[in-house]
Amino acid sequence: MTKQIRAKAIAAERGTGLLVAGLFAITAAGFAVAARAEDTKIITAHGISTFGELKYPADFKHLDYVNPDAPKGGEISEWAPGTFDSLNPYSVKGVSAALASGFYETILTGTADEIGALYCLMCETMEYPEDRSWVIFNLRNDVKFSDGSPMTAEDVVFSYEMFRDKGIAEYRSVFNDKFQSVEALDPYRVKFTFTPGTPFRDMPGTAGSLTVISKADYLANKRDLEESSLKPFLGTAPYVLDSMKVGQQIIYKRNPEYWGANHPLSIGQNNFDRIRIEYFGDDTAAIEAFKSGIYTFRNENSSKNWATAYDFPNVTSGAVAKVQLPNGAIASGQAFLFNLRREKLQDPRVREAIGLMFNFEWSNQTLFYGLYARINSIWENTQMAAKGPASAAETVLLQPLVDEGLLPASILTDEAVMAPVSTPDKAMDRGNLRRASALLDEAGWIVGNDGMRRNAKGETLKLEFLEDSPSFERVINPYVENLRALGVDASLVMVDPAQMSQRSDPPNFDFDIIVGGAINGYEPGSDMKQGYASVTANNSTRNRAGVANPAVDRLLDVIEAAKTREELDVATQALDRVLRSTRFWVPQWYKNTHTVAYYDQYAHPEALPPYALGELSFWWFDQAKADKLKAAGVLK
Repeated sequence: MTKQIRAKAIAAERGTGLLVAGLFAITAAGFAVAARAEDTKIITAHGISTFGELKYPADFKHLDYVNPDAPKGGEISEWAPGTFDSLNPYSVKGVSAALASGFYETILTGTADEIGALYCLMCETMEYPEDRSWVIFNLRNDVKFSDGSPMTAEDVVFSYEMFRDKGIAEYRSVFNDKFQSVEALDPYRVKFTFTPGTPFRDMPGTAGSLTVISKADYLANKRDLEESSLKPFLGTAPYVLDSMKVGQQIIYKRNPEYWGANHPLSIGQNNFDRIRIEYFGDDTAAIEAFKSGIYTFRNENSSKNWATAYDFPNVTSGAVAKVQLPNGAIASGQAFLFNLRREKLQDPRVREAIGLMFNFEWSNQTLFYGLYARINSIWENTQMAAKGPASAAETVLLQPLVDEGLLPASILTDEAVMAPVSTPDKAMDRGNLRRASALLDEAGWIVGNDGMRRNAKGETLKLEFLEDSPSFERVINPYVENLRALGVDASLVMVDPAQMSQRSDPPNFDFDIIVGGAINGYEPGSDMKQGYASVTANNSTRNRAGVANPAVDRLLDVIEAAKTREELDVATQALDRVLRSTRFWVPQWYKNTHTVAYYDQYAHPEALPPYALGELSFWWFDQAKADKLKAAGVLK
């Protein structure tokens, strides 16, 4: 997860922003295998879907949810928390600017109205066998980097090699293990061959999701993917850097020579001439700046702000629109994440006890104005959420893990773990306090004469919540008080965004509990390993909790190998059930709407797609409305 995405994820209340079988024996049967390979059907297509058919045909003119006649022009401006000192989102060094990955494109791209579909952006067509063991991309010959130089297969191969050798850990875990070879067949054809034994289902899409940068620019300017830099790599995307004030402001401008302006995937998109991001130290400063018109679009993540902060004159007059728009996206995996590397947090009874002391119902009623619902599942609000006891289909996957001693037998009969329910009338739920106390007693953390819990070594059960958003203090402080009533030496430690990144990122992982996100997705695949596989427990920004569980590893392999939607749903339900049983998190909340406020100079398609708000991509600037705001003195 890039740093700017994380900054979005941990903004006030975080509520409702990668890389998106079997070996044949060499025997006398080899001749028959070769013969079958010759008969393998080769598919040539304009895109690929994990399961089922693509929605859009090869000759589609534009996406259904865009306005193909949307005017180009104007500026949209938003805010970001903290600061930045880098334009390289692919390095763990430095804090990269918001939208810093927007300079680059991928060979394939998805849409906001389909799940699991990827279409040719920088390719004319793609070729692959039915088993998806390799893919050839027939690249377009008109793709240009922003300096006008052509993008070729050589750049694709070079980009692959850079991310393979120098990419952050979650990139390397994919590129090193699952790609047998990547080769330029000619200047505009590139072939990815996948490692035998790899589940091939997602691999053509994974290959097509490779970020492409210019080889010539990288070498000529002696760039380094691993180093922080204020000069972006050369990409092909519709926006380029306009200007920046390091740590305070960054402006992107639309490239008038963008190669893909008339591409069907681009029609009706990339409508703003400029995208401006203003940085503020905290949400209080940011909301005041919005009231003053310093920036013009705000996706409000704070229920308190939404309920109380939008009573200023420009809202009353209609100059600022305050609206709720439908959000059909999967519920976030927003949660308090435990650092499972800490010895004191390795006992699941301790984690369960800590989870019992967070009173969501009181928080929702008292702090959130009733806007949120509780998250129980990593895949909340989808068919992939585990429910009740394990189904017969789940049991087929879980029973062998029970037989091997990797899971307790209760995983088959117990209800899927749900978030505890508390009384909404008081911050402290006495029933949950008693349950939590019993769990800590069982775990060997006994209350001493001073009211603090200690283990057999005399060590206190000390817990720090690490946080960099001041507006989140009101959520954590009551939680801390509840834990202290339990005898836990709990505290909230506030740091700045740079310290937050340094302490929560690899290799430090210097925290007890942070607010973050449990990795999920509509079509879980190899990307889930970045968040939950043992091999990423100590090196991935997406596995901050440090999940390392052999049963989870086995289920991740099953998910990656699923060949039908039904198989994938069952495998994900099983994974969800097992992860929830480990209590690696304290799940938080979500809402099914976008709560946005903006100066009324923007427009959007009447029917928004289900999986994106899209204000930076398919909204547009309304010049007539902007002129009225200026005439009224609302904006300069």
